[in-house]
Amino acid sequence: MSLEVISIIVLFVSFFVLLLLKVPVAYSIGISTTLSLLLNIDKMPGVTTVAQRMTTGIDSFALLAIPFFILAGEIMKRGGIANRLINFAKSLVASLPGGLAYVNVLASMLFGAISGSALAAASAIGSIMTDRMEEEGYPRTLSASVNITSSTTGLLIPPSNILIVYALASGGAASVAALFVAGYLPGILLGFAIMGYVAFIAVSKNFTRGKRATFIEVWTFFRKAFFSLLLLFIVVGGIVAGVFTATEASVIAVLYAAILALIYGDIKMRDFSEVLLTSAKTTAVVMFLICTSMAMSWLFSFEGIPEMISSFLLDSLSNKIAIFLAINIILLIIGTFMDMTPAVLIFTPIFLPVVTTLGMDPVHFGIVIVLNLCIGICTPPVGTLLFVGSGVAKVSVTQVIKPLLPFLAIMVGVLMLITYVEEISLFLPRLFGL
Repeated sequence: MSLEVISIIVLFVSFFVLLLLKVPVAYSIGISTTLSLLLNIDKMPGVTTVAQRMTTGIDSFALLAIPFFILAGEIMKRGGIANRLINFAKSLVASLPGGLAYVNVLASMLFGAISGSALAAASAIGSIMTDRMEEEGYPRTLSASVNITSSTTGLLIPPSNILIVYALASGGAASVAALFVAGYLPGILLGFAIMGYVAFIAVSKNFTRGKRATFIEVWTFFRKAFFSLLLLFIVVGGIVAGVFTATEASVIAVLYAAILALIYGDIKMRDFSEVLLTSAKTTAVVMFLICTSMAMSWLFSFEGIPEMISSFLLDSLSNKIAIFLAINIILLIIGTFMDMTPAVLIFTPIFLPVVTTLGMDPVHFGIVIVLNLCIGICTPPVGTLLFVGSGVAKVSVTQVIKPLLPFLAIMVGVLMLITYVEEISLFLPRLFGL
């Protein structure tokens, strides 16, 4: 057995063993990468190489957008924006069967898109909506399931931090602007699919309807939410029009959110120190994940793993439909135990050459891999969104699993549709010439 094969075995075995021992993902990635490189000590110093690759991995202007979008999302979460979006959504759909569940979905879509964070949407919207839904007869486990799955739409509808990470991992094959525009239709489709299942439950269980809002009420709530919604058009519109880059847009988002929160009066100047501290902690975690993931991704390239997997898939499976299905299944499994950021950084260089060889557009694959991993963060054992959504709903994870399963099945159905119908992802980028 060659040294290269032993190195690869050590990499994967040590990584999975560390995960089973509940070592944090970033540490598991860094330690397993270092152990593997130590076997190549005759070619390079392992520890030094890992340190170099971690440093150069985040030496990217595009990545500066992530800490600023995180900060903007934290400001929005505390700045009273969630309540305004919920009230606006309620005025639109509360009178329909299962109206409050629609409100949950629609508010999560709006807040997730504005903040760029599924976790922020789940905690901000879920903490408000669960009690309201319980008062009208909705089980808390159903409320949690709706909140958990609908919050993932914010990772597809721009601005989205994970799409920026994919743009980096793709090596320039997909631009941030094209990915942002491509995410709209899949994100909206996912939200509507969740609403469709909610409607089925509401009719079958005869949930109460809310009061129909008058035009004046809808206009009033829209006016109050208008400046929050305007952020979407400023950020994405500016990027698509070429007025500013994604990084510059993230800074504009922070300034806009801060000014808006101060005008609304839901946040004071003295509160910003805590907001900055929370954002800094989140940024540190994300950036350390990116550092170690970039080191492992480089090791994969060094060992020729992408080429090996590409050759295996192309030689073993007869057509691209089967290959796309196999890649989706692999990513669904990966998503159950690995966080989105390292998964995108590690597996994009492996699978992107395969799908592009078969004619899939890199932008299309970006939407597929992100939606795939969105399902992963809703499932145990490492589903961060599952734990956050259950926590804010004050129900245990085990109680949520059963009502969550149909929603996950719907998400998988939407994933298959988006995988094989590329126009859902590529229609808007082509329309805008991106």
